[in-house]
Amino acid sequence: MQNTSPHDLSAFDWQLRTRLVVGAGALARLGELAAGLGQRALVVTDSGIVAAGHAARACDFLRTAGLSVAVFDGVRENPTTGDVARCVEAARGADILIGIGGGSSMDTAKGANFILTNGGEMRDYWGVGKATKPMLPLIAIPTTAGTGSECQSAALIADETTHQKMACLDPKAAARIAILDPVLTLSQPLRVTACTGIDALAHAVETAVTRKRTALSTLFSREAFRLCATALPQVLADPADLAARGRMQLGAAYAGLAIEYSMLGAAHSMANPLTAHHGVVHGQAVGIVLPWVVRFNAQLPGIYDDFHPDAEELAATIERILALSGLAQPLRTFGVTLENIPALAEEAARQWTASFNPRTIAAADFARLYESAL
Repeated sequence: MQNTSPHDLSAFDWQLRTRLVVGAGALARLGELAAGLGQRALVVTDSGIVAAGHAARACDFLRTAGLSVAVFDGVRENPTTGDVARCVEAARGADILIGIGGGSSMDTAKGANFILTNGGEMRDYWGVGKATKPMLPLIAIPTTAGTGSECQSAALIADETTHQKMACLDPKAAARIAILDPVLTLSQPLRVTACTGIDALAHAVETAVTRKRTALSTLFSREAFRLCATALPQVLADPADLAARGRMQLGAAYAGLAIEYSMLGAAHSMANPLTAHHGVVHGQAVGIVLPWVVRFNAQLPGIYDDFHPDAEELAATIERILALSGLAQPLRTFGVTLENIPALAEEAARQWTASFNPRTIAAADFARLYESAL
């Protein structure tokens, strides 16, 4: 059942929180940008970014600008409260944070920022607007084109014990500056490029139709889809195509801005249990189920009209790009069986993002969608 007309858009109050600095070689501006915000920087990153040399270059730019620099390179995929606690210890004394890497680096930096400035533990900030004190300035530098975390105010942190993923959203957690330098994405393995690119594409498609979408978020959704749907096949065909990588990175950032004001839908609800229980990489998981979710939502007449004139063609376009990326595998490839589906469907129905899907969706609907993708 549909609660509103497909063309109804909610009221919104928009303030751009993050300055975007975009272009090949933009990392070289890190020092001058950071110098206006702090003097003691902690670079939050992972071992792969260190091995690629990106962290060292960032540190050099910061030191040249007169900042003292420390590095926390213990970021892990899907960061936990334990990861955040270790980052907090490394950050004592810092007055500016630099998150460089994928979404996990930025989530870890944001999570540490909550604790450093407001005390307590991550659970205290689960929800929206729970921080009461100002937070340290954060500069976000994505080395992938996927999560859009550089343009979002949320830290996604898993409880170390229960593995429950907590979304901690607060405007104060948003990066002051995001540096989008496509040169940094050249070091990615092609599979990572594919998985993160499909994730960005999914963000564009889902944000375009959620119940929370606004007139502004739909602009970001449409432009993000245009950029990603054209640039991702080019990057997959020629990984050295820096112009296409730049369009992908900008598309991912626009999709991140759309998420900030629109949230996500049923495809992300389905992807999270697949990642947690069957080890399907997030971008691939959301890509596999997204065409089926589009077809499910298209039962609401006109829901995609402002985004794409033909919902079935939209689903087919996603499938074509998924095939080009080498990620078009049925769920049975990952060991998912019919017996697994009831538990997956129940878990998907409990996901926060399910409530924003434009068409009301219950566990029975999720079960049918999982079966379609099996």
